[in-house]
Order: sequence, then C-alpha cells, then structure tokens
Amino acid sequence: MRVPGIVYATADLLPQASGDRALEQVAAVATLPGIVRASCAMPDIHWGYGFPIGGVAATDTEAGGVVSPGGVGFDISCGVRLLAADTDRDVLAPRLPRLMDVLGDTVPRGMGRGGLWRLSGRREMDELLAGGARYAVERGHGTPRDLEFCEDRGVLEDADPSDVGERAAERGARQVGSLGSGNHFLEVQAVERVYDAPVAEAFGLRPGRVCVMIHTGSRGLGHQVCTDHVRVMDRVSAHYGIDLPDRQLACAPVDSPEGRAYLRAMAAAANYGRANRQLLTEAVRRAFDTTAGAEVELVYDISHNMAKLETHEVDGVPRRLCVHRKGATRALPAGHPDLPEEPAGAGQPVLVPGTMGTASYVLVGKEGNDAFHSACHGAGRVWSRHQALRRVRGEQLRGDLEATGIAIRPATWRGLAEETPQAYKDVDAVVDATAGAGLARPVARLVPLGVVKG
Repeated sequence: MRVPGIVYATADLLPQASGDRALEQVAAVATLPGIVRASCAMPDIHWGYGFPIGGVAATDTEAGGVVSPGGVGFDISCGVRLLAADTDRDVLAPRLPRLMDVLGDTVPRGMGRGGLWRLSGRREMDELLAGGARYAVERGHGTPRDLEFCEDRGVLEDADPSDVGERAAERGARQVGSLGSGNHFLEVQAVERVYDAPVAEAFGLRPGRVCVMIHTGSRGLGHQVCTDHVRVMDRVSAHYGIDLPDRQLACAPVDSPEGRAYLRAMAAAANYGRANRQLLTEAVRRAFDTTAGAEVELVYDISHNMAKLETHEVDGVPRRLCVHRKGATRALPAGHPDLPEEPAGAGQPVLVPGTMGTASYVLVGKEGNDAFHSACHGAGRVWSRHQALRRVRGEQLRGDLEATGIAIRPATWRGLAEETPQAYKDVDAVVDATAGAGLARPVARLVPLGVVKG
C-alpha cells in the first residue's frame, strides 16, 4: 500500500456478507501508481469489479498516476436525475395509479430492451457521443434550462467518439431513453422531511412536493466501452512496469496513449448516459402532463461512476489529479467554480437513492471534505441477487409494498425480487454516517409513491 485505506462507515455498515472482499479491495487500490492521500470508501461500500463499489481514489497525473477502468465500472456515468413536479402528493393521489400505468407502459426497461430514441446510424451516434444531453436538447428533447442543472452542463467536451468501438455503438444504437435492468428505476416520490430549509428552497424542494428520481446509465454501450478498454489495459500494464495485486485493477498512466484513449471513450459513454436520462425526463414530462396536468422541472443530474481530471490541494500544493469515483458521487461545496450559477450559492445537490420500500435523500456538498469532494451514492447491497431470489418472491414483494401505499410496476418478478429492500443497507444509517464524516449534509428526505423497476 502506497497510502492508507480509509472507510467512512460505522461498524454496522462495514461489509458483513460472506465473500464480500470490499475491504481487501480498498487495500489493493492503495497500491496503484501515483495514488495520493488515501484509498477511500463511502459508507455504502460493497464488493465490486477491481475497485469496491463506493470506492474513491485520486492519482497524480504528473507523478505517474494511472487511470483504471475498474475505478469507474461497467456502467459508465450511471447516475441519478431528480425532477420536481408543480404538484403535491395529496393532489396527485387520485391520479397516481393512472400516472404509474402510463409510466409503466411508456418507459422502456429490462435487459437488452430498446429505447425511446432510435439513432439513424453511426454518424448520429457520434453526434450524441460528442454532445450528450446538449445534443438531445438541440434535437428537441428538453429545454436549455435542463443543461444548467446537469453536472458539466450535460456534456463532457473531451469526448472522442472515434475511441468508441463499433460493437459498443451497435449496442447503444437502440437504447437511448431506457432504464435497463438490475437496480435501475424510475421512482415517483414525495418530500417527507426538510432538514435545511434555505438549501431545500434553493433546490425547489418543500414538504409534500412530488418528485421523480431516475437512476440509470450508459446501458450496453458503456458496458462494452469498459470491456474493450479493460482488455487493452490488461495487455499494457506490464509494459509500463505496473505490478498489480488484482488483474481487475488493470490500468495505464493517465498521460499514456492508452490512458488518454480510455478517458476520451469514457467521456463519450458518459455523454450517452446523460442523453439517456434526458430522454427519460421528457417521457416523465409527457406522463405528468397527460395524467395530472402538471409540469416537471429538473433539480439536478449527477453521475456516480466516473473518472475526472480535477485540481485538488494535496500536502498544501494544488495538483492535477485523476479522481476515480465508483459508486460515489461528487459533492461540491457552495461557491465551487465547477457549479452552475444558480445552485452555486447553496452547493451541489447530492442525490442518494434508497430502496423501493424506504426512502431516498438529497444531500448537499460541504467544505472540509477530505475524500476529494465525494460522498455516498445509495444504500449499498448486503445480499447478492441470488440470495435475494432464494428468500423473496416478486409477487409477494409487490403485494407487501402496495399494502403500504407504494405502486409497483415491475419489468419481471425475478428482477423485482432481486431488488428487495432487505438486500440493501439502511439508507438512513448510510446518510447519518456520510454526514457524521463531514462528507455532505442532509437537505431533504423523500419517500416513494410509485416505482417503475428495470
């Protein structure tokens, strides 16, 4: 280990499941060339590919620092988008079943399923990979205001579609505007509690207001981009004299041809993910308009599977770092120059989805965060999907959730059972630990009214 490993968690939140080697992964990440300060993990830590999910690591690009696709993951730019409707839960209540039916019928989801926007060919795909959510808005899928409330204003300018292979482009061509499967979802929520009234007001959140949380990423395109570049990194790591404790940490120097190519391809996949969430936003807007006569606006969109070149102070000196966040959310404090003008005074919204039967949170970034301005991204799994299937039946779970007033629209019973709330950590405890560690502070707690599951 070149640096210490730091886990921001209480004892109860540490990995408990047999075979969960996430803490070993924290130690392994600490061996990466150029890593600075610490190998970090958020309270929702659990085992992943190479890096633990919830892992954060920064490498110094001028000191041989590397970039590792395992520090981003296969679902590049998987993230969360929060929308707010101009209606309250009591007003929506009689219209909720119809709203959920429309969302369930119109939002594509499930493994391999097609999307809302079928691209015409590689040329249009390249335009989307270069333009992200901005390209989607230019094509009529949204408003210019949407871009002001997206991380990076909806597009990473250093993306290069030529670094995205044909197989990746083929996999993504018909999936723009789709949820996918697994833990991805679209959830209608209501603000249950406000912890910081001035910040909540700046974010447009008030008790009772109806919101929609969308959790999805770059679908098959991002998965293929990761697969392709992991193979390249695996071949060249030894060439650069890099000795790794785990092949899943395959990497290359940030400023090498392979490192730069991965970052360009990753940025293109991230742009795809942001366009994907932009298309789903328009589907939500149409559903609310037709069923409830309500308008919907974007609160914020943030990714939690990314590697970004950022400047941070290390040992009193500003350094250019490659910050890997895998299952971790950037959490910028108020006034940070990378924030758009309107939320800058309050700080960056940190969106933390929970589970179908519990709650989700909006936090805000704060000063003094020593994990490279990073925070948790969700509740974190404690059961594998196989364990969940052995213990839970999807039909019974739907009945139990609907008995509590939560409308469920699953893609399959199997997929629903895999995502049972018992398979996850207590999101309240995760948020408490995040706040206690000084990574971010709570703004609002949201509870589910209806869920469309991938």
